[in-house]
Amino acid sequence: MELVVKKLNEMTPDEILDMYIMRVSVFIVEQQCPYQEVDELDRNAYHVFLKEGNKTKAYLRILEKGVAFDEVGIGRVISTERRSGLGRILLRGAIDFAKNQMGATAIKLEAQSYARKFYEDSGFRQDGEEFLEDGIPHIPMVLSLSK
Repeated sequence: MELVVKKLNEMTPDEILDMYIMRVSVFIVEQQCPYQEVDELDRNAYHVFLKEGNKTKAYLRILEKGVAFDEVGIGRVISTERRSGLGRILLRGAIDFAKNQMGATAIKLEAQSYARKFYEDSGFRQDGEEFLEDGIPHIPMVLSLSK
């Protein structure tokens, strides 16, 4: 399994297609939630994924500080094999990248509420009240990092 971090313009057509197929199949189709899943934030995000051979197995994106939140942000976390540990490996790699390559002192995300424990296990803590986004309960969460 290989952890890959790339900007959109560095990704291969197959990597881009895998990313969008994964995201749309879960966040739009499976969750029956019509929203603008592909957005302008992809253009400047860091795309972090786990690859096995030529196949993307897990994905998330990292947004620079000030783009979505006052802190570095993580979103669109997804794995093709749920409860396999790939998500934890991916999230740990993204946290390390944000801290070591982006100088992040904190990372913010808006987790679907059912995934709260997944993020808490990596040190994130709830940072506000639960809210609905596109009809799905979410909670703001933050991870404080020491330099």
